Amino acid sequence: MKKLLLTTAALLTSPAAFAQDHSGHSMPGMDMPAPAPTPTPAPQDHSGHAMPAPTPAPAPQDHSMHDMPGMDGQDSSTPAGAANSAIGSGTSRLPVSDGMNGGFHVMTGDWMLMAMGSATLAYTDQGGPRGDNATYTANMAMFQAQRRWGDGTKLTFDVMGSLDAVNGQRGYPNLFASGETAHGEPLIDRQHPHDLFMELTARLDVPLGGGISGFVYGGPVGEPALGPSAFVHRKSARYLPLSPISHHWFDSTHITYGVVTGGLYTNGVQLEASAFRGREPDEKRWDIESPKLDSWSLRATWTPSPNWVVQASHGRLKDPEEMHAGQDENRTTASVQYGGKGVSALLAFSAKDRVPGDTLTAWIAEANWDLSRHHSLFGRVENVANDELFPDHADPLHDTKFRVTRFEAGYAYRIPLSDKGEVALGGSLATYAKPDALDAAYGRAPFSYTLFARLGLGM
Repeated sequence: MKKLLLTTAALLTSPAAFAQDHSGHSMPGMDMPAPAPTPTPAPQDHSGHAMPAPTPAPAPQDHSMHDMPGMDGQDSSTPAGAANSAIGSGTSRLPVSDGMNGGFHVMTGDWMLMAMGSATLAYTDQGGPRGDNATYTANMAMFQAQRRWGDGTKLTFDVMGSLDAVNGQRGYPNLFASGETAHGEPLIDRQHPHDLFMELTARLDVPLGGGISGFVYGGPVGEPALGPSAFVHRKSARYLPLSPISHHWFDSTHITYGVVTGGLYTNGVQLEASAFRGREPDEKRWDIESPKLDSWSLRATWTPSPNWVVQASHGRLKDPEEMHAGQDENRTTASVQYGGKGVSALLAFSAKDRVPGDTLTAWIAEANWDLSRHHSLFGRVENVANDELFPDHADPLHDTKFRVTRFEAGYAYRIPLSDKGEVALGGSLATYAKPDALDAAYGRAPFSYTLFARLGLGM
């Protein structure tokens, strides 16, 4: 065990080691079952009487590309009571039914290898004078290699990537989104692409006794313990084709260059702390930036049942945004997630306290309802206080805080390909509530629509 701990510690602190290992992300519900104990042969009866024929042992299971025991979304390595949830993005938790438990997997020796991914092709027309239209893709792939030992110790390597950068540095139109730059200019009313490398991490889980387990997680690209699970991993956002305009309040740290997290979990409670790089990824999407550990966060998660996950977190981010260089940020979030009976939902709040600067708050509520095998309804409501809509210092509205609400709802028709994949065809409509002072820039009643085709494999 000492040799295992030393080896894992070396992996967590060596970007080169991760560059050589191209296996997986903390994929919800993808925990390897504990090895089955070898049955003890029944004692022989030599009294001369006939013995009943022994019950034949079960045939060995073929786990190649089929669901494995324990693949029901629960983290089967955790103590009883802590198995009320599934692993989300990074080290966050999700309701059991929201765990991405349908991935492709195969056993090779003592290791279980898994893969899953999704790709969306969409067309959006964002209304009003500032609106634009474009065809774009949103995609990601995740891979995992995991090994477990009989005492419950578990070692996991994760890799996740995206080819969103093919959309170009300006990404796609998304009215009232902000927070990034492209070609050296502020990116307003557009969603930036994800980086090629979204995660390169390792995680070691070790039982500590008394129903308590501990873990250490980290790597050159990962996600710290801050906020709920990122939107790209939430079932409540599965078919929503546009990124949240509150992304930089809740999800901006889901790609962080340099992170180490340690935590404890037991009886439905998880406590964790992270050190990570506070600056968000730059506009160069194809490289790996230099890891740093200049920021910190704390998170507590409560999973009272398999259907509910409640989290609260706080972090201090060092110089996170290019548009506000020199300003640190205190970020506080709280969220409640529900998953069960075909419904997945999230309600969350976040406050960004710039140091020095104002405190900007945001709310988000989103839900997905699978009406049947083929039909789903989904929606999202966001309310954001944003002071980045007019980046030109000469503009009289520069740095003015405006509270904007976006309402988006849609429908998806799902075509199952197998128990591992599906194609979803659908669309969404969006309207906005905003102050009258924004009418000149955005129009009195901007209206947007988006059409999409989504391929999901194992998720």
